Amino acid sequence: MMQKIRAILAASLIMVVIDLVWLGVFAASFYDEQLGSLRAQQTVLAAAALFYLQYIAVVVFFGALPAQSVKHAAGRGALLGWFAYATYELTNWAVIEGWPSSLVVVDIAWGVTLTAVVSAVAKWAHDFGKPQSGGV
Repeated sequence: MMQKIRAILAASLIMVVIDLVWLGVFAASFYDEQLGSLRAQQTVLAAAALFYLQYIAVVVFFGALPAQSVKHAAGRGALLGWFAYATYELTNWAVIEGWPSSLVVVDIAWGVTLTAVVSAVAKWAHDFGKPQSGGV
């Protein structure tokens, strides 16, 4: 049980910190330019919290924990990131008039990268202190 708690805490910390740095610092002007008036002036914190809670649970329980190694967890996370972010972006592109295609590419790439890292960190935290059976 303690291993799962470590994985969840590590995934939560890394996901929130890295995603907020990406969204708030590195890519803030890009998202402002791409979304224009669609971008909310104030984040709906309840929606953000619900997203992070459910996404972290999916990444930990479907990406990290079933993986045989940290590398395998990263691969599973990348695949989860593709499915999640591509579903969101491609749906928006299909049904929202003027949805920017450049945002589709950047956001999917971000989702794949972020989810791979979070899944790998969660696996590492889960297995921390366990004897290694080969592989990373």
